[in-house]
Amino acid sequence: MNTNLTINGQRHSLDIEPETPLLWVLRDELGLTGTKFGCGVASCGACTVEVDGVATRACVMPIVALEGKSIRTIEADPDRITAALQAAWIELQVPQCGYCQSGMIMAAASLLRAKPRPTDADIDANISNICRCGTYQRIRAGIHLAAARLNGASA
Repeated sequence: MNTNLTINGQRHSLDIEPETPLLWVLRDELGLTGTKFGCGVASCGACTVEVDGVATRACVMPIVALEGKSIRTIEADPDRITAALQAAWIELQVPQCGYCQSGMIMAAASLLRAKPRPTDADIDANISNICRCGTYQRIRAGIHLAAARLNGASA
């Protein structure tokens, strides 16, 4: 089946089975390997991308459900939100191993699009990604730092 997807602002026409998970299209068909495979059952969040600005687990999202939607991966040119998060991640040295961090940043970007000034409770409720290294306090601090800067604070 021919499927048309818009990924990182570029249109792709793919002849692929409609139930193929987005993760495998990104990694195997398009060579976008920043989105990681973790669990395969949408629990860990390593595969998180944004679909129309909403954090979405790519490992279980069939491409047939994505026609006409805008998909954004960690490889996209950073907008002001992802750039602020990436800068905060670097400044606070958020990752240890880094494997989950592309999904973590995409989930955090989606959160900041919906809630520009998230509380700790907002972060806890919306960031369900798993970090095996346990850098949750630094992740939270990075989200708060990015939000403060996006909202005009010099934090």
